[in-house]
Amino acid sequence: MPPPSARQPRAALAPAAAPTLSGAVLEHLRRDILECRWSPGARLRFEALRAHYAVGISPLREALSRLAVEGLVVGVDRRGFRVAPVSLDDLDEITDLRCEIEGLALRWSIERGDDGWEAAIVASFHHLSRVDSELPGRVPRLSDEWERRHTAYHQAMAAACGSARLMQLRAQLFDQTNRYRRLVIAYSKVPRDDRGEHRALMDAALARDAERAVALIHRHIRHTADLVRAIYGAKGAETLARAAGRVRARPAAARRAA
Repeated sequence: MPPPSARQPRAALAPAAAPTLSGAVLEHLRRDILECRWSPGARLRFEALRAHYAVGISPLREALSRLAVEGLVVGVDRRGFRVAPVSLDDLDEITDLRCEIEGLALRWSIERGDDGWEAAIVASFHHLSRVDSELPGRVPRLSDEWERRHTAYHQAMAAACGSARLMQLRAQLFDQTNRYRRLVIAYSKVPRDDRGEHRALMDAALARDAERAVALIHRHIRHTADLVRAIYGAKGAETLARAAGRVRARPAAARRAA
C-alpha cells in the first residue's frame, strides 16, 4: 500500500483535548489524500496510520468517518477504510454536480453580494495571480501555495451566496476535483491560460452578469475535467498516482505496523 511522502516526517501531534486532536488528524489525513500522498484505492490500516501520524485509534476512526461522509474514503468490510478510488464515471459525476453547485452559488452571490464581496474577489484574484501554478522540476507538480490561493479565489467568488450548506457542498466537490487534477499534472502538456480564465470570471461577476459568469464557471470546470479525462484514459489511475511524485515508500515504522 503506497503511503504518504516520507521526505519530511510528520511531527507527532501534541496531546490536546479530543476535539482539537481529532480536528488536527482530520486535516492531516484530508490533505494527504487530496495531495495523493495516499494513492487512490489504498487500504488505510489503523496500525500503519497510528505509526505515521503518532496518534491513537479513536481520533483516527473519527477522522476517517468524517472523510467517508466527504467521499474521500470508503468503508471496507464494515471494519476498515480505503482511499476512494478514481474513475471516469466518478469524474463525470463530480463534474456535473460541481457545475450545478458552483453555478448556483455564484448566481446567488452575484444577486446578493455587496461591495465587500467585490473587494474580496479582486483581492483573491490579485493574490492568486502573483504565483505560478506549477513548480519547476523533472516531474511537474502543483504548487501548494498556488492551490491555497486558488481555493481561496473560488471560495471568495461563492462567499456571498448566503447558504452555509451550499458552501460546504461546494468545498467538498472542489476538493474532489483537485484530487483528479493533481494526478494528471505530470502528464499535462496542453498550455492553459488559468489566469485569463480567472480574470474573465471575476470581470463577469463584478459586472453582475450572472448568465455570463455561470457559463464561464461551467466552461472552467469542464475544461479541467476534459484534460483529466484525456490523460486518465490514456495512462490509468495507477500510473498517474506514481507520476504525482508524492507517493513514496512507506516509513519503516509504517511498514512494520502494516
